[in-house]
Amino acid sequence: MAGETTPPDGATRFIETTRGVLSYTQLAPLLAERVLAVERSIAADAYAAQRPASDLILQFHFQIAGDLVPAWAGRWRTNEVRVGRHQPPPPHRVPVFMRDYGEDMCLRLANATGHLDELLLETLAFAEGRLLSIHPFADFNGRVTRLFLRELLHRLQLPPVDLVPMDAADEKHYFAALQSGDLTDWKPLMNIWQQRFEQYSDVPSREPLE
Repeated sequence: MAGETTPPDGATRFIETTRGVLSYTQLAPLLAERVLAVERSIAADAYAAQRPASDLILQFHFQIAGDLVPAWAGRWRTNEVRVGRHQPPPPHRVPVFMRDYGEDMCLRLANATGHLDELLLETLAFAEGRLLSIHPFADFNGRVTRLFLRELLHRLQLPPVDLVPMDAADEKHYFAALQSGDLTDWKPLMNIWQQRFEQYSDVPSREPLE
């Protein structure tokens, strides 16, 4: 499922960093600065020559967290996690899952046309849902996933759509779609991608997928 591992109700998350033990609220603006820097690099084609696979995802994680949590930035997680009701793969399986994910992404993108059709929607739904389902990092999975999606949109010359749910209703719908993705049912996420594109007038709308 999306984002980071959820703490118990009412708990505040703390992370040990090179700047001391910070609450997640304190850490968020530091991460935002680094995410913005990577987004600017994406817009400048800094990663255009790299395969859209696991090495690039590791690089994104290191770039947003390497100076803050050097002990585990840019490395696959080594701990068991649970995200909501979803149980991601055990840590010893993460490298294999991410290798396969990267190879699958390269193949899917090689066949993507950039046109708003079911193949493109499924490619983007898979890119988002499968990466979040694997949950490859100890933290910041949501941020890295959104950066990877930004890179894919840029490569495919697609609009920079909003990737974050706007309100509680959208968030509930999004999490339900990610739960379906955990079971490899991409249709709900495909519909969300369709809705994301429809906010741009130059992208034709389609009927919702059944």
